[in-house]
Amino acid sequence: MIRAVSDHEIQPPGYAWSIDAAGLRVKAGKHRAVNDLNLSLSTGVHGLLGPNGAGKTTLMRALSTVIKPEDGVLRLLGTDARRSDGLRQLRTKLGYLPQHFGFYPKFTVRDYVEYMAWLREMPKRAVPAATQRAIDRVGLTDRADSRLKSLSGGMLRRAGIAQAIVNDPAVLLLDEPTVGLDPEQRVEFRGLLRDLGADSCVVVSTHLVEDVVAACTDVVVMAAGSSVFQGVPADLIRLGDDGGIGDSPAERGYSLLLQRHRDGV
Repeated sequence: MIRAVSDHEIQPPGYAWSIDAAGLRVKAGKHRAVNDLNLSLSTGVHGLLGPNGAGKTTLMRALSTVIKPEDGVLRLLGTDARRSDGLRQLRTKLGYLPQHFGFYPKFTVRDYVEYMAWLREMPKRAVPAATQRAIDRVGLTDRADSRLKSLSGGMLRRAGIAQAIVNDPAVLLLDEPTVGLDPEQRVEFRGLLRDLGADSCVVVSTHLVEDVVAACTDVVVMAAGSSVFQGVPADLIRLGDDGGIGDSPAERGYSLLLQRHRDGV
């Protein structure tokens, strides 16, 4: 794996890393989608790139404790995610937006975000203010009392982001969060990511290289279930000087990494 250590990789107090995986193996059904993955992440915004089938969504599901790893080490905020004890408390410190998330169509945006705050066992008195703040941060203030079934795809995605951040999570996992967002909303979302990454470990799985370059403190590239690169965006851009396919240096660097992986370089 190609790796460049970024300046933000300083151990935060209380945990060696917010996310620490070693030799991690995770199955999606009968298929092993994550294979011998090593990954250590702390505070900041971490972009997770990779082609379809690279194992990104399966990894995000394991990090969110939705599925249990088959083998290897996975520690989240100091808790062993392969053990059942401690998971309930851990989940109160996580925020997760799946690529495809379910909701009750008749819920309003406010109902939905409050419900997710309740599921994360937030103190009852803190829920109304936390809900309003999350809704405001994703730009849905004027639609807070609209039913989810009346929202556009982009607005639904923003409601999904609001529920993921309502509890100010220590680890925030966002799987394809910009799907359905228009260009202006994507730019605003990048600013929100930078804000969230100041105090939390944020992992953003996406196929949009430019979003990663603009908003992330470092980049992880996955291929065939393993990490083939970890470094700062500037490292990815520099790789683009050596070739690759794409409209920007970062896209060329990304495509070059995948080509080298396929060629066994």
